[in-house]
Amino acid sequence: MKKRLCIIGLEQELAAQIKKSYFGPVIYHVCIPKFIVNKGILYIEKSNGVGFLPVDIVLFHGIYENDLDFITALTIWKGACFPNPYAMMNCRLKLPCLARALRVSKYNSIRGMVSPETTFRVDRDTVAKWGNWHCGENKHRFDSNWTSTEASVLEPFFEGKAVRIVSIGDQHLQINLDGNDWLKSIHHPDAEITDIDSELLEDTLNLKRSFGMEMIANDYIIGVDGQNHLLEVNHIPNVTRFERLQTIYLEEVKRWLDDQ
Repeated sequence: MKKRLCIIGLEQELAAQIKKSYFGPVIYHVCIPKFIVNKGILYIEKSNGVGFLPVDIVLFHGIYENDLDFITALTIWKGACFPNPYAMMNCRLKLPCLARALRVSKYNSIRGMVSPETTFRVDRDTVAKWGNWHCGENKHRFDSNWTSTEASVLEPFFEGKAVRIVSIGDQHLQINLDGNDWLKSIHHPDAEITDIDSELLEDTLNLKRSFGMEMIANDYIIGVDGQNHLLEVNHIPNVTRFERLQTIYLEEVKRWLDDQ
């Protein structure tokens, strides 16, 4: 009997391409579905209709407010999942992930942290980061007094070029991020794929191995002073912004599915 695949979080167009090349039953959910893990079997609610179906393989690609419980369930299940749910569980919370990464990365610039609802003063241009969203969310730049709303990591504002190193399987690329202000993003129309920095790639691959991830996307600043700084680790990289990146992702997924 063909193994049942469950695709979660991918945009419908990408999910449809994977369905075409997978010769077996497929469940698709754009958001986190209801689930049951019992006696080593994962059950996922049906895409249509009422009830649950046993699932053999999971392809997960998304970031949701409530996804950590589901990632934990996938880890408890111990079944075939891409990416590795144990590694995702260790990367999902943005600030703890950064703290872990700074223990491994070569570019581990000094950071600070502040408790919620605390007023304090800095004497240099500083960025506060909090929460678990990416894409420039939950960040504030200041250079004097500031009152935190949540527990926040503090870092100097690093002047320089923002880049992302993406590694999926054994393929890698670099994206120069851009934006209309100090916040830079892969989604800006001027963001572009460029030649890869070998030192940043080496650091990214080291972090990828350390976390046990099949794919990873690290954001760095290449400083105007020549110093590099790790900003963020993305465990679910955007794969739709560039056609080349989408192709790399689909090729890796197909290769992984063929091995299951």
